[in-house]
Amino acid sequence: MLAVAVFSVNRTRYGLSWTGFTWDWYARLLQNEAVLEAARNTFLLAFCSTLLATVLGTLLALGLERHPFGRRARAFLETLLYLPVVTPDLILAAALVVAFGFLRRYFSLFEPGLPAMVVGHVTFQVAFVALVVVSRLKSLPRELDEAARDLYATYPYYLRRVLVPLLAPGIVAGAMLAFTLSLDDFVISFFTAGPTSQTLPLLIYASARRGITPEIHALSTLIFLLTLVLVLSAERFTRRTA
Repeated sequence: MLAVAVFSVNRTRYGLSWTGFTWDWYARLLQNEAVLEAARNTFLLAFCSTLLATVLGTLLALGLERHPFGRRARAFLETLLYLPVVTPDLILAAALVVAFGFLRRYFSLFEPGLPAMVVGHVTFQVAFVALVVVSRLKSLPRELDEAARDLYATYPYYLRRVLVPLLAPGIVAGAMLAFTLSLDDFVISFFTAGPTSQTLPLLIYASARRGITPEIHALSTLIFLLTLVLVLSAERFTRRTA
């Protein structure tokens, strides 16, 4: 990544020789309509999928950790939770293609395009959010539930004023992780994208097939820095809140 960053400010367009420092490639990148459109699609996809995955993942974590499931039922649900994490992206993407092919007979939502990409991203983001929130839940004593009920708190009030504020570091960390995963995803986006829903990873792949240019180095550097900032911000927020 350091080499990519160096070549993104190298004056020469071709070759590996250093000919001087320049910001011209970043300026050209920000004036490229195809890049700007791909950036809009990427951030819209990441925002929508992260919002849905955070809500669903938090609810799933609360259900798994607070509902009195039996031992076998809990083991089965935890196995399902880990499947999107351990399943290779290529297998998951192929499964989504099959599932969407069946579902689009009844719902236009699953036609290739941005809505289908959002659904595809949520399918693997939910597991990551739920795992982070579950780990936070395990650190909270169950006596909190009993204390809130002893003080006549209703369950919605307990969620709003006690549990959710205590879960905030886990929820934010899970959301940042989900956003980063969506931002960088290529395989699932490639299998579910439509002709007008190109994202930055897809644009980089298509451009790389024609030859790596300094603009691609600049774009790759910006995506890497954004991902790094998000991860470090989530880690710092979690540590400060704890």
